[in-house]
Amino acid sequence: MIEFHQVSKVFESNGNKVEALKNINLTVEKGDIFGVIGFSGAGKSTLIRTVNLLEYPTSGKVIVEGKNLAKLSQYEIREAKKDIGMVFQHFNLLNSKTVFHNVAMPLLLSGYNKKAIENQVYETLRFVGLEEKAKNYPDQLSGGQKQRVGIARALTTNPSILLCDEATSALDPETTKSILNLLKRINEEYNITILMITHEMKVIKEICNRVAVMEDGQIIETGNVYNVFAHPKTDTTRNFVKSVIRDEVPKSVYQLFKEKDHFSRIFKIEFFGADSGQPIVSKTAKIYHVEINVLFGNITELQGIPLGNLIVELIGDNYEIRRAIEFIINKDIEVKEVFEDGSEHRVDIERVVGNDLHG
Repeated sequence: MIEFHQVSKVFESNGNKVEALKNINLTVEKGDIFGVIGFSGAGKSTLIRTVNLLEYPTSGKVIVEGKNLAKLSQYEIREAKKDIGMVFQHFNLLNSKTVFHNVAMPLLLSGYNKKAIENQVYETLRFVGLEEKAKNYPDQLSGGQKQRVGIARALTTNPSILLCDEATSALDPETTKSILNLLKRINEEYNITILMITHEMKVIKEICNRVAVMEDGQIIETGNVYNVFAHPKTDTTRNFVKSVIRDEVPKSVYQLFKEKDHFSRIFKIEFFGADSGQPIVSKTAKIYHVEINVLFGNITELQGIPLGNLIVELIGDNYEIRRAIEFIINKDIEVKEVFEDGSEHRVDIERVVGNDLHG
């Protein structure tokens, strides 16, 4: 477990102070794959580096496996760090050393005997799929292979926590997917807690079970991945979610407001979990005197749970449209009305009944 209690970090340079972290409170549970996302300068890297004291907090406490590392002696810190592996964005490999010696480095520094080092290094290289590359040098490897070496090096001391600092940012999409699958295996087979920072929401979507969103040195939103994707609370989070899940109304839809020669309203119907399997559109069209024109649709999967939305035009008289929307909302499905200026307003069932669809 990793706990941040009122953690702040201030950098000083030439008399100027920069507050990189501002009273961070956050808990990463054992077994989590916890993602921290934010734009450049949000404080993500500083946050993750306080866990293994690459950066000391200016104030507050970072508790790792029940210990406040900042309060330990230098010897105790070295021992505690053996339980924390770290994977870097640009691999941080020694080009003059073979893959074997790069992976062995933490064990060599800890004074392990030659036989123990050899056994542990080859076991770890087998796990990451690079046993046959043991005698190669980093310059002979692809980017994905270099990152696998970095992961092997981080695993070689059998840590309980793995820190990933933008571990896939320097990789192409296909290699990123393979590295994320490897990290997921590490979490599942070794029960290693993973704390990863990224600026890519697709990484969060692919692998994490919980996420925190950072902005200007602060945590602005946190929760399990499904809830954060389904119900983002801040504009920053919504922008990140939109980079993975398209839910904006296409511009061509707005043209309908100008061209239509019939009475209609446009709605966004949002589906969560089991709702996605309901034939709600066909049912509504059969029961009520409305035509339903599907303008846009999208569905994705988060942690095995579907999440999607439909943008539909309901054509008919106002009374029948109200009844149709009331029927959909009563199925516990969220509905938003879309207006010509691009705004969206959640439709409240009481206002539907009260003859007003505007949220």
